[in-house]
Amino acid sequence: MSAYYAPLAGGIMIGLGAAMLLLLNGRIAGISGIVGGLLGQAFARQPGSGSDAGWRIAFLAGLVAAPLLYGAFTALPAAQVDASAGTLVAAGLLVGLGTRYASGCTSGHGICGLSRFSPRSLAATLTFMAAGFATVAVVRGLL
Repeated sequence: MSAYYAPLAGGIMIGLGAAMLLLLNGRIAGISGIVGGLLGQAFARQPGSGSDAGWRIAFLAGLVAAPLLYGAFTALPAAQVDASAGTLVAAGLLVGLGTRYASGCTSGHGICGLSRFSPRSLAATLTFMAAGFATVAVVRGLL
């Protein structure tokens, strides 16, 4: 089996999932928005009955379950993280802060926003990518 089949299948499934959520539910598959909405309901910062918590929980459960199921049936390479726990926590907080300032994350802007031809999502995605490229270049000493 070609090494390209799994990534291709994954990309197709991500696209289908995002399209189905938009077409059938009228919702955008932006992970930060899904998590933020769920946390907002949990801490009662957002008014409402919490009636849309079900689809948010199901979506997030699928995000966790899918790679676990894939890993149960496929040999995965060993993961190695060369950062301390403090660095990982700081990085996670910065990503969360950035997604709030950008009104979305890479999945919301890069997958869903670009497919809807959103100029704001194009600007956000180009900014995400440029910042990522610059960060890698600085960390690896290329600049």
